[in-house]
Amino acid sequence: MKSILLPTDFSKNSINAINYAAELFKNEVCEFYVINIQKASSFVSDDLMTMTSSATIYHTLIDIAKKSIKNVINEVKETYNNDLHEFYSIVDYDNFVDGINQVCETRHIDLIVMGTKGASGAEKVIFGSNTARVMQRCSTPVLAIPDGCKFNGLDKIAFTSNYSIKYNKKNLQSLLDISNLYKSSIDIVHVTIDEDLTPNQEDNRAFLDAYFGNLKHEFINLEEKNIFKAVNQYIKDNDIKVLAMTSRYHPFFERLFTKHLVETFVFKIDIPFLVMENSNQ
Repeated sequence: MKSILLPTDFSKNSINAINYAAELFKNEVCEFYVINIQKASSFVSDDLMTMTSSATIYHTLIDIAKKSIKNVINEVKETYNNDLHEFYSIVDYDNFVDGINQVCETRHIDLIVMGTKGASGAEKVIFGSNTARVMQRCSTPVLAIPDGCKFNGLDKIAFTSNYSIKYNKKNLQSLLDISNLYKSSIDIVHVTIDEDLTPNQEDNRAFLDAYFGNLKHEFINLEEKNIFKAVNQYIKDNDIKVLAMTSRYHPFFERLFTKHLVETFVFKIDIPFLVMENSNQ
């Protein structure tokens, strides 16, 4: 049984991610925890006007959130009518990342599925600020679902690697699990500039070869200085359904989260993005 955490602020993006998760795991026994985390600044003056004298901001916020989550869960149940899925409601009044981390620990969460937010106009950034913070500060794998992205099968996954990481079976488990659900093929993409692999890289590449041995997989070398451009183009050219990557401390990931680069490059990825921690680093 999988335990999936579904953070929501009741926006279209977050609801879309919940629907994507329900589709993705439609044949899997799952416990879905739909969580809304409130903060004092989210309480607006109009709500204050409707409060009774005995009510508090806290209780009013929590009550509204509970009712909203109940409505979301009821809609998902009605839409998919899946007996394999159980839904639970969680409302917290906390720092967003701290609340997510606490629930992941107490509920033994296997995967977080979150929606992403687009920038103004036609351009889209890869994910909203909350999703970015969770990816940076939470050890649980995160699957980010772009705005408007619908589940459309999962025949092909791209997993980026520079082979410099000593991989951990546990940390790659979410990628293996998702791949096994649909017998997805995995393209292991290495972006380089005409460089030979070191013995350490060869060993790590061999580990991946063995780890994904029961799945169709292929090693892809791309010669390109701009890793963003190379990966994004590969996704488009090869009809990749999910992009996967390990760790908050992967050099690519550090650059991705640099504020200047996010704003400058506006990584135009329109497919789900799975990020996994690697505790060996």
